[in-house]
Amino acid sequence: MARVTVPIDQQAELFQISPEHVRISMSAAMALGLKGGRTYREAACGCINLIQNYPEGCYANCAYCGMARERPGVPEENSFIRVAWPLYTTDEVVGRIVAKEAAGEVGRVCISQVHDRRAYPDLLTILDQVRAAAPQVPVAALVSAELLDEEKLREIKAHGADTIGIGLDGATEAIFDQTRGKGAHGPHTWEGHWRIARLARDIFGPLKVNLHIIVGLGETDRDLVELFYQLRDEQIAAYLFSFNPEPGTELQHAPRAPLARHRRVQLAKFLIEDRGLARGAVSFDESGAITGIVAPADLVDAAIASGEPFMTDGCPDRHGAMTCNRPYGSYRPGEPFRDYPFVPNADDVAVIRAELGVAAITEGEIAFG
Repeated sequence: MARVTVPIDQQAELFQISPEHVRISMSAAMALGLKGGRTYREAACGCINLIQNYPEGCYANCAYCGMARERPGVPEENSFIRVAWPLYTTDEVVGRIVAKEAAGEVGRVCISQVHDRRAYPDLLTILDQVRAAAPQVPVAALVSAELLDEEKLREIKAHGADTIGIGLDGATEAIFDQTRGKGAHGPHTWEGHWRIARLARDIFGPLKVNLHIIVGLGETDRDLVELFYQLRDEQIAAYLFSFNPEPGTELQHAPRAPLARHRRVQLAKFLIEDRGLARGAVSFDESGAITGIVAPADLVDAAIASGEPFMTDGCPDRHGAMTCNRPYGSYRPGEPFRDYPFVPNADDVAVIRAELGVAAITEGEIAFG
């Protein structure tokens, strides 16, 4: 049942539901020519992000999410990662994808499930429609783990998805339960998410499954670093998001992680995933905050200079380049970049170095102040 009485002028969208209708991110709407506007420094998103639409919104109740079940208001007022998601017919969106693909290339399409009993069959229907119209475009499914099992994962792959995304979000079981599970009156379970992630890894292959991790929900840097090593060992990708309080949610007044902390976590993650940083190479203070990284100075400096550790984590296009860069998903226009939706230039790197707060660099260690 709907959560509130809906005014007449807002009732139409309650009947414009998936799979015939989908919401798309504002940057995707701009990329497809459905909305006007420009992003700062032309940070266009190469991934067309779609999300299912139902009159009840989402049955989950994550404490930080703009689509949470108990958030006041009607579904069309909701946001997701602080971004508006306008509603269109699936036919129109797919037609625009086909036209954009013909004019060049679409990096990827990502279809996101909400937590609803209709979400799984509707995901297959939308997958079929996209794949039939644009067979060369890679498609990811951002799934609600509790709705799935092994058979359904295999069906999702059979219907054309090459990548699975899962919103773990909480870096520890306690934080997950508090923000997504029983503590939030939600349906999600830590065990269920890991079970589906590991099944998906076996079905889709190494690094074809990604877990979204939010920095700033109450975890320590040590929690995050331990998770990065675990995911590296299991060949599951970790995609970082920075907690950015959504108005109207349970955590709307919770503080954000300091930018210096986010930068150090990003750097440690990159060195672990992409440079093979050994276990035990990251040091922490008594509160679990990163204080240093034991690694060759030239390796760390080259990583920082490249800007790569500080870019958005996102799915790749058909050539392997990151294409899902989610402009303004973790910050608002005018705020410092939490993650860069493009390769940082030399000026950006100078800012990043200052944000990192490096206290000292020796031949074998970088220390933070």
